[in-house]
Parts: sequence; C-alpha cells; structure tokens
Amino acid sequence: MRLRGCGPRAAPASSAGASDARLLAPPGRNPFVHELRLSALQKAQVALMTLTLFPVRLLVAAAMMLLAWPLALVASLGSAEKEPEQPPALWRKVVDFLLKAIMRTMWFAGGFHRVAVKGRQALPTEAAILTLAPHSSYFDAIPVTMTMSSIVMKAESRDIPIWGTLIQYIRPVFVSRSDQDSRRKTVEEIKRRAQSNGKWPQIMIFPEGTCTNRTCLITFKPGAFIPGAPVQPVVLRYPNKLDTITWTWQGPGATSRKGTVSLAFGSRVCQLSNYDRPPGGPWLEILWLTLCQFHNQVEIEFLPVYSPSEEEKRNPALYASNVRRVMAEALGVSVTDYTFEDCQLALAEGQLRLPADTCLLEFARLVRGLGLKPEKLEKDLDRYSERARMKGGEKIGIAEFAASLEVPVSDLLEDMFSLFDESGSGEVDLRECVVALSVVCRPARTLDTIQLAFKMYGAQEDGSVGEGDLSCILKTALGVAELTVTDLFRAIDQEEKGKITFADFHRFAEMYPAFAEEYLYPDQTHFESCAETSPAPIPNGFCADFSPENSDAGRKPVRKKLD
Repeated sequence: MRLRGCGPRAAPASSAGASDARLLAPPGRNPFVHELRLSALQKAQVALMTLTLFPVRLLVAAAMMLLAWPLALVASLGSAEKEPEQPPALWRKVVDFLLKAIMRTMWFAGGFHRVAVKGRQALPTEAAILTLAPHSSYFDAIPVTMTMSSIVMKAESRDIPIWGTLIQYIRPVFVSRSDQDSRRKTVEEIKRRAQSNGKWPQIMIFPEGTCTNRTCLITFKPGAFIPGAPVQPVVLRYPNKLDTITWTWQGPGATSRKGTVSLAFGSRVCQLSNYDRPPGGPWLEILWLTLCQFHNQVEIEFLPVYSPSEEEKRNPALYASNVRRVMAEALGVSVTDYTFEDCQLALAEGQLRLPADTCLLEFARLVRGLGLKPEKLEKDLDRYSERARMKGGEKIGIAEFAASLEVPVSDLLEDMFSLFDESGSGEVDLRECVVALSVVCRPARTLDTIQLAFKMYGAQEDGSVGEGDLSCILKTALGVAELTVTDLFRAIDQEEKGKITFADFHRFAEMYPAFAEEYLYPDQTHFESCAETSPAPIPNGFCADFSPENSDAGRKPVRKKLD
C-alpha cells in the first residue's frame, strides 16, 4: 500500500473555496507528529541552561504570575454574565494595562524578547471573533495575554490555581465538553457577544481544535463560524532555528512508554533516558526546552476582516473552509482534510504504531468522503473479509472494487483505489482494503486486525501464512510501501516451518508486546507509544471544541494537557 501522488479531488461547495483542492497537502502527511532533533552542541546548551538561566527564568515567570493574580482577582469579582460597562472605568483600564505589562514581562523572561506584530487588530465593532491558526502550543497564549481577548475554555479550567483567576479576568466563554446542552449555550453566548456592537471583549478561537506541527492547516471546526458574524483571521509563526515550541500528540512533550526523549544528531538516532527531564508531566518538557533557548521568536499577523457571504452564513462549514484558505495562503502552507478525530487513528494504542508517513490517514479521509461510517463498516468487516477471502489473491478492477464496498465509482473512490494499486495496473487486492478498513474502524485493536487478515490470507488447511503474506499484512496495517519482516517472521517461526498461524503470532505478541519496536523499526523514533491510556484524544493547548454536532461522551484523554 503506497501513495502514488494522487491528491484529493473533491471540489468545495463554492468557487471561493475551489483553490482548496490545489492547496491540499500531499496525502499521507501526519500533522500530529513533531520530531525534535538536537545536535551535540544543542544538547550541551540545554544542559548548561538547565543549570543556569532556566531556573532564573522559571522563577521570574512564576513571580509575574503571582503578581498578576491579586489584580485579576479583584478585577474579576462580580457576575461574569454581567455586560461590561461602556466605556470601561478608569481603574479597569489601569488594571488592564498593568496585567498586559506583567504578562509581557513574563514572556520576556521566558526568552520571547521580541514579539513581532503585523497588521492591525480590528475593533470589536468590526470583528467580534478572532480566529487563530495554526494552533501548535500553549505558547499560543501570547496573543491572548497581549490583547486580553476572551477565549473559549473548558469549564474545568476555572479551578486551576492562579491561572484560573487570570482566565476569569478576560471573561471567557466556558463550555463543558461532556454536556451537549452546554455546547448549544456556548454558541448562543458567542452569538450574543458578537451582536453586542463591541460591548464585550473580542473572542479568540483556535478553530483547528487541537495542536499540529504547523506544516499545514487541518480542517477548521465550524463553532467559531456558526454565528455568521465577521471574523478577523490571525496567523501565528515561530521562526526559531530549533522548534521546541510545537506540542503535538507525538513528539517532545508526549509521554513515551520508556520515559525517554528521542533525539538525533547526524544520522544516528538515540534514546536518551538520562536526559534530566524535569518532573511534573509532558507539558513541563516543552516549557523546559523552550526556556533553555537563548532567544525565542513569535510573529502575530492580523489579516483583514473576513465578512461572510449569505451562502457562508447559511453554511458554517463553507465559511470555515474559506477562512482557512485565506489563512493558509498568508502562511504559505497547504491545507488538509485531516481532522482532530484523525489523532485517534494516528496515535492509537496497540502493538503497531503508525509511522509519520502512513497512507492510512489519507485512506481514513477518503473513507469519510465516501460517506462510509466506521460504526457500520466495523459491523460489515466479516462480510467484507469473507468476500475478499473468496477472491484469494485474485486482483479486481475499480468497478468490482466499488461493488465490494457498495459505493458508486467516483473521483474519491479512484483516489482510494490508487492507494492499493501499487503497480498502476488498474487492479488491486481486495484483502488489503479490508485490512486498512479494519485499522481505521478499530485502530487500537491490532490483534483483531491481524486475526482478520490471517483469515483472508491463510491457507485453507491450517490458516497459516508465509513471510510474504505477513509482510503484505503488516505493510497494509501500517500504511507503508516497504517493511522488512524477516527478523520478526523468524522469531515467530521458531520451528522453521516456513509458515506461521495466528495462534503463533498471538502467542509471540503476548510474550513480546513491544515486538514492533524491536523487530520492525528498532532505529526509528516516530513510532514510539505516546501513552498507556485510551487512544481517543482531547484538544491540547487551551482551545475547546464546542461544535454542537460532535459528541465527546465517553471519551478519555490520551494524556492530560494544560488547558
């Protein structure tokens, strides 16, 4: 299974968004992975700064937070629902000025000596909502503290000591992610503030809903665009030589199974368990590495206010897509149809960890585009697998491929077909598609997918497979073009029969649960486990998903992130 250069061809709903198809990122890119590679000199710098400047910076930043706390506490007394007085009282203007100065001092102490601001921030009467992207770190709070704009926050954030008081000062819109009614009220509150003619502070929203590595813009959630009010796009850049800022679901700040930091110098990749990582959790690792840099840069650019058309007011998803296009052009990056939900696939728990260049994210996008629901697909997997088993290794064309999936032939289906048509012959093995569907439908259940694959590829007499079939199964399950499985196959086939059964594979996986790290990709860093918990992620950073059509009931975070 490999990518053959085909890109998504689904046209947006209007000509305004038509160029999205041309800007789409190359299929297979994983925006949820960030690899940090330190040279020997950079590691020495981190070690030196850890013993010298880091504790001083941390102490000053903490002092600034403590200094700001009583001011924010006094200024936030009273009902948060009460409409702010107009014009603001003199004492509130003074408090606002002092808090901005204190917060700027805090960022300066952290190494952000220069914050470049381009463009003009619109007045609240011109745009009540500011949409910020890309969202890649909790350092994205810098523009919030510089403008004292409101933000959409999880309700639990108000209980964070000190920080919760500072948050309440900026009159945030609180939302409970487990309460669908709260989401509806959140949208209504944003509408109310947007229609207040500038009486309320502007609201800053990160429409991506989660952190990415800034290589592209993922799908914007429609929550910020549902009110149909003008928005001002704001783009963020961190033009630093070493990117210690980015906080994705896999990379620096992500908790690995071994508790190590993956670093590389030259072509040699090392696992450093004695890297003096600070205690307290993954978010401290990002803070530590950033504060150990001599200088950090951030650029904030306010783009012209975007006023929606009547069509965009009726269609928040179209509105979001068109604003994303404008922001992508300003950043000089592509857009991708990957979503926050793709984190679950990209970083799911299981014996196999998807690589950064997997085709399966593109496959999952195409599955969504074809209207195939994972819940229904999972129920039909046995039927699909039986159909594929009957075909054996016989290749099929696109018409039969469409009939097997019970969808019409379309551009999207042709894109999906090309993922499995490695030779370009116009024929594919249906078994590979079923394996990929199984991974997308149940990303954390590796052994279930492998068992299903053994049923399709296995010999009729005993269900065994050879090394070639095992290679094909695992390549498809990982969404890669090349994978060496010889060492793994020999380790499982201890009796040297030249074939293995699923029982053999299962027994081996139970004895060596981390077999993939040792046998399939022992020298690569981007396959590390990110957590020992549920694969379903929540937005990291400090943005909240309040789109009313998306339920998060029953979800658990991969790891706790700072909100």
